[in-house]
Amino acid sequence: MLYTGIDLIEIARIERAVARWGDRFLRHVYTPAELAAYRARLPSLAARWAAKEATAKLLGIGLRGLGGSGTKPTDSAAWLEIEVLADALGRPALRLYGRAAARADALALHTIAISLSHTREHAIASAVALASGGPAQISLPESPRSPQ
Repeated sequence: MLYTGIDLIEIARIERAVARWGDRFLRHVYTPAELAAYRARLPSLAARWAAKEATAKLLGIGLRGLGGSGTKPTDSAAWLEIEVLADALGRPALRLYGRAAARADALALHTIAISLSHTREHAIASAVALASGGPAQISLPESPRSPQ
């Protein structure tokens, strides 16, 4: 089965949150490694927010489940349990921890590919994964033959 998630955010929304809540907001949403790499770059932080939300959608917990507010522990994950850094070639790379990793394991997702982009005003991210069992086999009824 193929799993997908996508998110689009206005960079100004992250800018307002940083202005209002400062380090409290940053430490709640971003890991120390993310802050070390991207703290001074709001578009990059916004793209990582979008990637975390896209990943949450892919995992089936959505934005409501981020921050640990799901109705069951399996329906939630903390923002810090989804980390978006870059690999050695500069491509975005995703690491999952805790409940987010457990949810991915339960779905048999071992690799999640993400893509990030931004303009001056918006940041977007997509997340895609294929369950290790491959796509589910669906039996469709035979279609009726047309009269000849």
